[in-house]
Amino acid sequence: MYIPRNIEEKIQNHIARKEYTIITGARQSGKTTLLRELFSEQKKMKKKAFFLSLENIQILSDLNTDPENVFKYAIRPREPFNGSKQNDRVIIFIDEIQYLDRPSNFLKFLYDKYLESLKIVATGSSAFYIDSSFDDSLAGRKRIFNLRTLAFDEYLRFSGQQDLYKELLLIRQHREYVSARKQEIMQIFDEFLVYGGYPVIALENSKAEKIALLRELKNAFLKRDIDESGVINSDAFLKLFVILASQTGNLLNKQELANTIRVDNKTVDHYISVLQKCFHIALVKPFSTNIRKELTKMPKVFLHDTGLRNSLLERFTPLENREDKGAILENYVFNRLTELFEADQIRYWRTTDKKEVDFVVSSDFSTGEAWEVKMDKYPKKTSGFFRFQELYPGFNTRLISYAERENTLHVLKL
Repeated sequence: MYIPRNIEEKIQNHIARKEYTIITGARQSGKTTLLRELFSEQKKMKKKAFFLSLENIQILSDLNTDPENVFKYAIRPREPFNGSKQNDRVIIFIDEIQYLDRPSNFLKFLYDKYLESLKIVATGSSAFYIDSSFDDSLAGRKRIFNLRTLAFDEYLRFSGQQDLYKELLLIRQHREYVSARKQEIMQIFDEFLVYGGYPVIALENSKAEKIALLRELKNAFLKRDIDESGVINSDAFLKLFVILASQTGNLLNKQELANTIRVDNKTVDHYISVLQKCFHIALVKPFSTNIRKELTKMPKVFLHDTGLRNSLLERFTPLENREDKGAILENYVFNRLTELFEADQIRYWRTTDKKEVDFVVSSDFSTGEAWEVKMDKYPKKTSGFFRFQELYPGFNTRLISYAERENTLHVLKL
């Protein structure tokens, strides 16, 4: 049975637009499943829809030879109609478009020739390939959607907890709502923090099997990212990734990393870029009213999936028994913030004397929200918290306490 994704409605709405729809995300995040569902919905509406997978060697060869060969597998559109007779439009769904030799040229050629007569909806396995191939020639011709691994509410649905999913929605929608099933939700939340949000993990009931699947994801699919991104020293790359996983929420010191894995700074930059573009890590810049300082301070590092993090570290101990549970919770809050805000809006704040606030979200430098994340039951506001309030009185400041009643589920409607 197909389980809808949160981003699905936005993508469905965009299919009606003339710009091509590109779906990116980490391997195994569910892109192909989503693409097939979107295709199925268009077929149900009697649209002229066709599905191609570029893992088919013959199709890939034909499309590399000539973009027009796509019409060996789909109806050729009529001459462009500039917005009229929308029902005549041909829609082609293409899975794994990054396998093309020149995907941006392929898409630009078809877009410019057929205009509104042809719509392409495509997936690409990572932003690494999208960024390197989809150059400026596609400006105004595409929109990119990032399919993440599962959010917590999606995890509840995928793991068959529909009642608890509805309960979570009530908690999010009504701040005053007191749930009798909050403890059940938090138990699954703890599981989610340990095993992460890959769909195949959520669909598996056995914890032993979840661990086995995470190891397979780490060993097999991460290896594909390494091979296809041109990384030569895979041992150094993996060592760097493990170090970053162990430093979740910490400052990223590239020189220190280079010394540890015995490579130069340029290589570290390359490895970090690959990990970002393959949707494994994210870097959070510092918040400051001084732009020059903001650009020179070190970022903080987070992983997009806590299950992959724990697999890299080989740590699957229950959350309550972990010494790194605070770091895992902070990582989750970061991922949740990326669902609610644009990535460039999310910052952290830290002074030279190490006064710090975990997250700052703003649309300008004078107003916004700031959060400090704590595991403690009765957390105290830190000196950094008070200092930030003095310097930025226009910001609302809050503590997120995992153990308090007004906890992660309430404060950010998580």
